[in-house]
Amino acid sequence: MSDPCPISRFTVLLPNEQEEWHQTIRGLLEPQGVTTVSARNGREAVDLIESRSVHVAVLDVQMPQFGGLQVVKRVRELHKADPGRVPPAILVANDLTSQLLREALSHHVFSVLSKPVDYALLLDTLARVVRRRYESRWPGSA
Repeated sequence: MSDPCPISRFTVLLPNEQEEWHQTIRGLLEPQGVTTVSARNGREAVDLIESRSVHVAVLDVQMPQFGGLQVVKRVRELHKADPGRVPPAILVANDLTSQLLREALSHHVFSVLSKPVDYALLLDTLARVVRRRYESRWPGSA
């Protein structure tokens, strides 16, 4: 399937928690050249990651159908042969337990943030993803 967004657009997948939350994040990211897409549930998140270029996946631990950690596991399973196709994941959770943090670490989750998500912390975490994974370049840039 062809990607509906040009590859030069950095794309962040967001959970469709509340429309207001998503609109705020979109308003902060789009002026920076970032495209946002949202998933209503874990199954849709997996489908979006599989069907288009998603450079970072922000996933709620308690998404319907598949939780965020289950999405990470499923995408990693689908790309065992090519782990570079798996976008970095940032999990958001109501309750940051040591068990959740250990499990997230074991599945190479980039970061786990507490809800309600602090916008400045989310933006800082996204900037760290760009620096570490994309060497401070937008995907597709020369």
